[in-house]
Amino acid sequence: MSTKVEKDQVSGTDTTGHEWDGIKELNTPLPSWWVYVFWITVIWSVGYWVVYPSWPTANDYLKGMFGTTNRTELHETMASVAAERAPYMERLAALDVSEIANDSELLNFSMAGGKAVFADNCAPCHGTGGSGNPGFPSLQDDAWLWGGTLDAINQTLHVGVRWDANEDTRFNDMPAFGRDELLERDQIDDVVQYVLSFTDRATDAAAADRGAVVFEENCASCHGDDAKGVQDLGAPNLTDAIWLYGGSKETITETVMNSRRGVMPAWEGRLDEETIKMLTVYVHSLGGGQ
Repeated sequence: MSTKVEKDQVSGTDTTGHEWDGIKELNTPLPSWWVYVFWITVIWSVGYWVVYPSWPTANDYLKGMFGTTNRTELHETMASVAAERAPYMERLAALDVSEIANDSELLNFSMAGGKAVFADNCAPCHGTGGSGNPGFPSLQDDAWLWGGTLDAINQTLHVGVRWDANEDTRFNDMPAFGRDELLERDQIDDVVQYVLSFTDRATDAAAADRGAVVFEENCASCHGDDAKGVQDLGAPNLTDAIWLYGGSKETITETVMNSRRGVMPAWEGRLDEETIKMLTVYVHSLGGGQ
């Protein structure tokens, strides 16, 4: 490698003195405009360090002359929003859910707020708009395990379902009749046929007749003698076409064999009272509220 500086005969530009395999590097200066822009950015960056937070220190960071960050701007924005909402929140705090539903102004406010809260906290399980998912009930129909009135929905939101951390949680467990050997396999097959007969899907009439006895002795205490469910116990109606985990013979057999134990969090303590009221009103409005 040569380091001899010389003038290039073709361009008339000095070389840098570097040469690799016969290729000489020209010492072409940067365009003036590029140099100016470069120094402007340097000056701008120094100014930015002065007015905005920048360099970290041992225990903190340089705050800058403006003393502002995205976090402080967010807090200011949230404080402004909270101030705008404060009059409505105060009114929500003073009323129960039925009174809120009868106040058109508060109802509109609660619907907007409840929709946002639902999307953040409930939609991952219940689906967008409360359409439901396997194992997570639809909130758009009138099949409510624990009741679909405003007060019932509000209570469920507060205490959750089978939420062990809340001593007042909605609670009722279906036995695992097969796994815990409470019924013989042929008894389970019979009672499944009986349940299928409610919607005219039984394929073995004799088994369904035997299953009626099994149902009366083991299932009617929760699901009712007519199998239409008992909301106070969270036991579903077995005579309609609405199935939380599926209504096929195989799925019902799995349910009777091993039980189901869906869990819903208790939102009391996670959400404030006013937010729970807004969420109650929104859920009730989805189409299945009683």
